[in-house]
Amino acid sequence: MKNAFNAEGAPEPVGLYPHARKVGNLLFLSGVGPRKKGTKEIPGVELDEAGHIVSYDMEAQCRSVFNNVKLILEASGSKWENLVDVTVFLTNMKDDFAAYNRLYAEYFKDNQPCRTTVEVTALPTPIAIELKCVATIE
Repeated sequence: MKNAFNAEGAPEPVGLYPHARKVGNLLFLSGVGPRKKGTKEIPGVELDEAGHIVSYDMEAQCRSVFNNVKLILEASGSKWENLVDVTVFLTNMKDDFAAYNRLYAEYFKDNQPCRTTVEVTALPTPIAIELKCVATIE
């Protein structure tokens, strides 16, 4: 696909879409979660036998999702500092926003893209956070 990118180290998409697509000097990332590549493992998540969330560690998920975004940016010819817009989907704003916001401030202290954070009922896999990002690309 023309101007589409898939990052070697990032988790596989859960549908028919690329990790990112370049349009002009912008890079649009598909939704990125905290899963590990090549497995169904989600850092900080404990599932029961039916695949339902028993417990999760929001900090571990945040760190993993930020790492996955970084991998995709770099594999696509961009970098963390080029992020200009981030949309964050949380499944539990009430309990998770403080931890997420603290870690976001840690990761984005030198680059402060525009940000929107919304609560959603569920995400396609048993995760608590997903990011949708736009970055510039040289």
